[in-house]
Amino acid sequence: MQWGTETNCLLSRESTHMLENLAELLEVDVDIELHQGGYLMPAYTEKMAGQFKKNLELQNTLDIPARWVTPQEAKEIVPLLNTDGMIGATFCAKDGHCNPFKATEAYARAARRLGVEIRTYTEVTGLYAECCNIRKVKTTTGDISTSHVVMAAGGYSKPLCRTVGVEIPLYPERHEILVTEPVDPVQEAMVMSFHHNLYCQQSPHGSFIMGIGHPDLPESFDTRSSWEFLQEMARRVLKVLPGLAGLNVIRQWAGLYDMSPDRQPILGPVGGVDGLHIAAGFSGHGFMISPVVGRIVAEKLLGLPTVLPVDMFDAGRFQRGELFIEPSVV
Repeated sequence: MQWGTETNCLLSRESTHMLENLAELLEVDVDIELHQGGYLMPAYTEKMAGQFKKNLELQNTLDIPARWVTPQEAKEIVPLLNTDGMIGATFCAKDGHCNPFKATEAYARAARRLGVEIRTYTEVTGLYAECCNIRKVKTTTGDISTSHVVMAAGGYSKPLCRTVGVEIPLYPERHEILVTEPVDPVQEAMVMSFHHNLYCQQSPHGSFIMGIGHPDLPESFDTRSSWEFLQEMARRVLKVLPGLAGLNVIRQWAGLYDMSPDRQPILGPVGGVDGLHIAAGFSGHGFMISPVVGRIVAEKLLGLPTVLPVDMFDAGRFQRGELFIEPSVV
């Protein structure tokens, strides 16, 4: 929940509340393995520390229990932490992580109970519009007639929108992750370093999970993992958490972030084709705000007032030059 804009703070706060009670909200018997061990965000420059403290003032007005900690206090929270060069850090004990597969399963069970058909092993190949109105979704298992489509295809949203002549300024960016062998619990909090552009957490069963992105690579849908990542990840993380030096890496993989020019999502209808709604471009923080975003998208489809204002995320902002700048995004 440690953001620098009120909108992102509220989206994350409300999604956290929903995740804390997801089984009850969805009326399903699924444990999403939510663990709220906190996020620790170190600051290494005066400029970064100033921005973090400004963020804290905003967060605290929104009932987000984040606080400033000294390097010594940061090391008490994360004993493996190297505090050399660190000015301080922000920490929010209510931040955490959960199992995305389990969370997806919970929503899928609730959806099926309400009559939703979920087609697995089915690729969407395009959309079909007639007279500027959505008419069909084309898939590898047949066409689906519809007057409304929510485009939530991540990095693949742009080429799919192009099948009905709609241009959205999204692009895929490859990010890589690795998982180590499991060890005894030594790190409860997630370490998120803007300075080193990395994150690292220990999972409930003991493995360390960490990752970085490749913003300098050309746009592509390449999801191969690389030995260069393994080398660079090790180099960066050992500066922050040198105690991880002896761990064996079990596996690594790559995936796509769906990036937008201001690293914020597009939410809502787009001009040119009636019935097409976008929920993409989350730039790496989609899962953490997905519960409330799902509610907001549903409210927009139904023509209802949204639980939180998201008009600043409309698709037209890029043409107008009204980018939504978030000062605290990795």
